[in-house]
Amino acid sequence: MDWGLKNRLSRIIRPDGKTVMLAVDHGYFLGPTSGLEDVGRTVKPLLPYADALMPTRGIVRTSIDAGTATPIVLRVSGGNSILSELSNEGITVAMEDAVRMNVSAVALSIYVGSPNEKQTLLNLAKLVDEGHRYGIPVLAVTAVGKDMARDARYLALCCRIAAEIGAHFVKTYYCEGFERIVRTCPVPVVMAGGKKLPEPEALELTYNAIKRGASGVDMGRNIFQSDDPVAMIQAVRAVVHEKATPTQALDLYRSLKRKGKARKKPGAKGVTASREELSRH
Repeated sequence: MDWGLKNRLSRIIRPDGKTVMLAVDHGYFLGPTSGLEDVGRTVKPLLPYADALMPTRGIVRTSIDAGTATPIVLRVSGGNSILSELSNEGITVAMEDAVRMNVSAVALSIYVGSPNEKQTLLNLAKLVDEGHRYGIPVLAVTAVGKDMARDARYLALCCRIAAEIGAHFVKTYYCEGFERIVRTCPVPVVMAGGKKLPEPEALELTYNAIKRGASGVDMGRNIFQSDDPVAMIQAVRAVVHEKATPTQALDLYRSLKRKGKARKKPGAKGVTASREELSRH
């Protein structure tokens, strides 16, 4: 990789090799998703705790403070909606516009096994070429459509194809045999949060993914639809960056929620609960 591309990727995947990304790009095909009706209001208190934010360019320009130090992973694929064939996506943002927005990476979905498989894979190839031209890494998202199974064999196929085409990191779902997906993919694998789960289950999911080799998580609903999103993102950070167990992380979540500590601005970028505080839970 060129230095600039490495530098941008290092802003997202932190020195410990892990990342906590916050996904808020749901509206590009779902419209006003619950919890994201007012994206700016939802995102503002969460930004200090996110290693990266994944929005669309419309949301960046209308709803995200330009003074933020949080890296942007920009969604650049679309052209579909929940009312149509989900795999019918194209590239919706020119790389020059991504450069103007000073993003740290761009992201698009691939739909392996779908009616538009070839189209989405060629979208990835084109984006990788442009990414190398401008020094911007590409995140491939292994979308599964409405009915596709999320088993290890399928997701390992998707991740490996994405890496073979040139994606610099991959976002995929957790499943039984997740370690096989990580082992057979030569680029970092970030786990997608998926559907909304109760907080204990979401933290358990995060723990299992990290334990089995994930380079981090990209969570949306399990954070912004939580009863206390700011407490939840700190609990997720504790698992990803501080190696907290699900029990420790859940205790931390409940403590932050109860005491109101989650709404205090952290002292430093990327800092979550201290090891001393975690040890008390």
